[in-house]
Amino acid sequence: MKLEDLNKLENAKAEALFLDCCGSREWARRMNEARPFTSEEELFLRAEQIWWVLEPADWLEAFAAHPKIGARKAAPSQAERAAEWSKGEQAGMEEAAVLIREELARINDEYEQKFGHIYIVCATGKTAREMLEICRGRLDSSPENELPIAAEEQRKITEIRLRKLLETR
Repeated sequence: MKLEDLNKLENAKAEALFLDCCGSREWARRMNEARPFTSEEELFLRAEQIWWVLEPADWLEAFAAHPKIGARKAAPSQAERAAEWSKGEQAGMEEAAVLIREELARINDEYEQKFGHIYIVCATGKTAREMLEICRGRLDSSPENELPIAAEEQRKITEIRLRKLLETR
């Protein structure tokens, strides 16, 4: 899809595509309202600006739209395109040993118990072991410090997905 195609879409279709990129309905709504974008750089800049002015509840909504790292099923709220993207982003889990998968599942649960939301990491290009070690390190954070860290990971994921959206034909 080209940027001009995205700019010309009807509102409901554009908002649905933005929702595939980031599971926050408020972010998708505001991105739709920000159209038309004059350049890809403006698209990415507005995406980031809008993300950082959202409420924590909007961030949590976006996190909840992801499957847990290592999960074999999509999150219930994920659209087909977003589910495919998640699968590709977590490709590092495909070759993971059973023990790594089990430890990641355990630590995912520990993380969720402590912070009240799933572990979010920009998994693109990371191995299962790397994702596990990142999660272990982040467990030492306080909830106040962890939320913006998770939000930054979501921002990275969103940018990658926006780039993928523009690459689709």
